[in-house]
Amino acid sequence: MRDESMPVFDQDEEVMANLLGNIGLKRNLAKALVYLANVNESMSRNIELGAGLRQPEVSIAMRELRERGWIEEWEQKKEGKGRPLKCYRLSVELCDIIDHLDDSRKRDAQEDEETIATLRSLSRTVGITK
Repeated sequence: MRDESMPVFDQDEEVMANLLGNIGLKRNLAKALVYLANVNESMSRNIELGAGLRQPEVSIAMRELRERGWIEEWEQKKEGKGRPLKCYRLSVELCDIIDHLDDSRKRDAQEDEETIATLRSLSRTVGITK
């Protein structure tokens, strides 16, 4: 990541987010995940700017990451009035998340193979030929 007062995506992070997207993660989820993997913790506004996402995209991505148990979330009171700021950090190592995604893809492929085998068997039984 380039360091300009706060980390922002560079080409390597873009490639990584794209690869995570290729294996099934939504693009915004992948970008938020890669951003958090490269910083210790971050406020939602920094994720917006650093990962190139809009505020609603960050909120949706953080909700999904939280539901998967991959992040911790807390509020930080800001000076004066106004809503507290939401802060985030990964609660699971990125390599463990990648392992989880790998296992999930393998299970999906196995289920697809079983479905195809069943379809082939049924097609022979009901007299459907090639």
